[in-house]
Amino acid sequence: MCVDRKPRAAFAALLLAGLALVSAAAQAVPKIQSWQTKNGARVLFVRAPDLPILDVRVVFDAASSRDDGHPGLANLTGSLLTAGAGPWDADAIAERLENVGADMSTGVLRDMAWVSVRTLTKDKPLQVTVQTLAAVLAEPHFAPKDLERVRAGTQVALKQDEQSPGQIAQKLFYRKLYGDHPYAGDPKGTAASVAAITRDQILAFHKRYYVARNAVVAMVGAVDRAEAEQLAERIMAGLAPGERAPDLPEVQPLKAAQTERVAYPSTQTHIYVGEPGISRADPDYFPLYVGNHILGGDGLISLLAEEVRQKRGLSYSVYSAFVAMQRRGPFLMGAQTRNVQTDEALAVMRATLQAFIEKGPTAKQLKAAKQNITGGFPLDIASNRDIAQYLAMIGFYGLPLDYLDTLVGKVEAVTAAQVRDAFARHVDPSRLLTVVVGGGAEPASARR
Repeated sequence: MCVDRKPRAAFAALLLAGLALVSAAAQAVPKIQSWQTKNGARVLFVRAPDLPILDVRVVFDAASSRDDGHPGLANLTGSLLTAGAGPWDADAIAERLENVGADMSTGVLRDMAWVSVRTLTKDKPLQVTVQTLAAVLAEPHFAPKDLERVRAGTQVALKQDEQSPGQIAQKLFYRKLYGDHPYAGDPKGTAASVAAITRDQILAFHKRYYVARNAVVAMVGAVDRAEAEQLAERIMAGLAPGERAPDLPEVQPLKAAQTERVAYPSTQTHIYVGEPGISRADPDYFPLYVGNHILGGDGLISLLAEEVRQKRGLSYSVYSAFVAMQRRGPFLMGAQTRNVQTDEALAVMRATLQAFIEKGPTAKQLKAAKQNITGGFPLDIASNRDIAQYLAMIGFYGLPLDYLDTLVGKVEAVTAAQVRDAFARHVDPSRLLTVVVGGGAEPASARR
């Protein structure tokens, strides 16, 4: 659920005026400061004094991987946070934020859940926003009428997913890739599981996982260290210290290649190919990141794009990615193609991957990839909100505080031999899972 409103004219003017500062600011890597709140939340802070704005992102290990046999529980919990909290209902929360030009959003993935706010640092907007955020985190109502409304909205979204071959393919890919691991399920859950979730289960989930020691607070903006410490204490004050979520189980490698085909009445066939990849803490992260940029991560100029799209016209969109999470997230290649070209597109994708594993990148490809990644990095940290998201990621995955300082150097240090070695150890073309959805007239109700 999101509570987003357009900022008032004055706030918008400040943002526009700040564009003149982006170029200079983007060249500097921000210094990260860190500490803990009194109840045990980890805080990462960057002072950004150029604009009177503060971005806060509070991240919890409270995602769908913690559903514990109740798919959709984390998502319902996160979606209900802004449906009513403290003395306010959803409309009152939205009005409070809109009146001071602030915005708030929430989200739940497989690995993490978050609540983010952006506000002016003037006294009234800041106080109102922080007070509202603290209530949303610690005092959500989870009112029965709100639960039923959000439940109904989730059921509608799940029904829409059943009509999307891309969503069908993605969900099937994760189910087959992860089996009984917590990463297997769709964060939204299933129609049956969402219908069965009770308010008591949501209350228990919130009590267990929305606690200070299970949280990271990322703050970026025009406040000093002392002010940031006070704000962090206020934001987290209502949460019990609690305990961190337990470690997730390890992800097991696939034992053999597997292909799943689902006939669906669509003009395009959706393809997913992959296997368990790496965790965010894997020491091979940078060689794989740079290598994947060449293979399929760089939009229209990657090897996959060249072989599948440009040379043969088999797909407009084709890509690859390592989705690094707490445990081994997927390595995947994805594409959409005309139904009659499915097998040819698959063959070219697999052949391109195999050739890259065997030969690795050329010196020219490696140089271009490094230049592209490092050249784009300043834009990645050009706004407070971008930096806050980086801080949340650094804190959540336990990365070093000098991560932003050293990123460019680590990218530039990657060698072609390291890329070949890392791909050879982490990607096994003989054990790939292939999911193909499309090219048929089978009704959606027949899919299983």
